[in-house]
Amino acid sequence: MRIADKLAGGQTFSFEIFPPKGEMPLECAYVVASEMAADRPDWISVTYSAGGSGNSANTVPIAASIERDLGVTALAHLTCLGSTRADVDAYVAALDGAGIENVLALRGDRAPGREERDFAHASDLIAYLRGRGCDLCIGAACYPEGHVESPSEQESFESLYKKQEAGADYLVSQLFFDNEDFYRFREKCLRHRVRLPVVAGIMPFTSVRQIQRMAFTCGASIPAKVVKRLVLAGDDPADQARAGIEYACEQLVDLAANGVDGLHVYSMNKPGVAHAAREALVACGYLGA
Repeated sequence: MRIADKLAGGQTFSFEIFPPKGEMPLECAYVVASEMAADRPDWISVTYSAGGSGNSANTVPIAASIERDLGVTALAHLTCLGSTRADVDAYVAALDGAGIENVLALRGDRAPGREERDFAHASDLIAYLRGRGCDLCIGAACYPEGHVESPSEQESFESLYKKQEAGADYLVSQLFFDNEDFYRFREKCLRHRVRLPVVAGIMPFTSVRQIQRMAFTCGASIPAKVVKRLVLAGDDPADQARAGIEYACEQLVDLAANGVDGLHVYSMNKPGVAHAAREALVACGYLGA
């Protein structure tokens, strides 16, 4: 089912997983997806490595298994930096052959040796997909606190508007730790003529090191209330992870209460994180038991 249709029907709840890296067997991803599917998400997204590198070859097989074996809608990521039109054509053909009708169109992170080829921006990829008559339901990324490479808020919203006009059906946000940042972003979208549904993406922090890395790479600010949670958790890794999951669940409940279009959990391949998120929303009546 197309994710845009799910969003039109009401608030959605979804998870993200990533394909295994290195020597980890592909079967591990199937197990993770199966355990997450038990929590009845509206969809599960599967990440991708840009330019045909890394673990991107596993994205379509995992997404296909989610659709075919688990009966859950799959969202396959596609990053375009370093890719050619032929690469994209081959990927879309693979999606079509696997019966996958949802894709998240992304530029991808810049990295040494990964140069622009046929696509400089996600909006270029979206326009290309639409221009070739692609019937995929296309999602795109958004950044509640602005993209780290955008010199101004105005340019961030201009980029979002280009994605909308190129043919994106909805937006999924980068992580954030203060819901007020998301609510302000949602209001600003309307002022900048961006009227697509916006799914709020939440990632639980699991350690001091992880949250520092996320703040640097994603441009997410760390509010004082998060710092206090980490201080109270102390040095024990389990206590830090527990504090992060609890905080993320509080974010999700508040977002649900404020009528966001969708809730997306960056679950880091941890079914326990996904399950805790669902349980918190069930307890508050935003999801059925």
